[in-house]
Amino acid sequence: MTWDPRKYTQFSSHRDRPFFDLTARIAADAPRRVVDLGCGPGTLTAALAARWPRAQVSGIDSSADMVEQAETLEGAPPNLEFVRAGIEDWEPGPGTDVVVSNAALQWVPGHQDLMRRWAKQLDAGAWLAVQVPGNFSAPSHVLMRELAASPAWSPKLDGVLRHADAVDEPRDYLGLLTEAGFDADVWETSYQQVLHGEDPVLEWVRGTALRPVIAALEPEDFAVFEAEYAALLRAAYPQQAWGTVFPFRRLFMVGRKKG
Repeated sequence: MTWDPRKYTQFSSHRDRPFFDLTARIAADAPRRVVDLGCGPGTLTAALAARWPRAQVSGIDSSADMVEQAETLEGAPPNLEFVRAGIEDWEPGPGTDVVVSNAALQWVPGHQDLMRRWAKQLDAGAWLAVQVPGNFSAPSHVLMRELAASPAWSPKLDGVLRHADAVDEPRDYLGLLTEAGFDADVWETSYQQVLHGEDPVLEWVRGTALRPVIAALEPEDFAVFEAEYAALLRAAYPQQAWGTVFPFRRLFMVGRKKG
């Protein structure tokens, strides 16, 4: 699956807000090493480097396009680096005091086991902060899955879209962190986002949830699928004179390891 950094950052004012709501709860004063897992185009990782200028800050992403974009950031702090690697292969090294993953772990099957492993490996006093979308039951996702499962598309899209096991509920993450020996703070927020332009919800999902479909279909097939899906989205998210409301539920978890 490929990523388009420009499309992903199209709605940066909306996509960035959960990151800052998440990291505001991290009370680390002088971390030695800070890691951003699934850093994307790197602009938010740069904010971590600016917040903790004495820390070594690393952004890690599996997408070559995203890492290439991140490495071209203008005015990047000197304590910032980017590495192309899979989240599932990462392990915290010595001195890793803050681990952040914003809107990335939902793409990793079994990420709960990864979180348990990281929690065990991190030193006492380290912080783990994760945000994942909790909107897999929203019309934007349900309609996409239903269309993909229809007789016309299921032969080409069977098994492409995950949902049931993509993320857990807040209570499950609270239990995970608490049982791993963390003081945990877990919450959810539903942002009532107002989008503008023609087919804005379609434009939004083109940067994220629709990527597996784009990767699975030939361009001519995807054009047909997208046209059918766009019509469904227009009915589900009617445009108002002042914009289109796109509710987005997100799940947050921040923990500090005891000891």
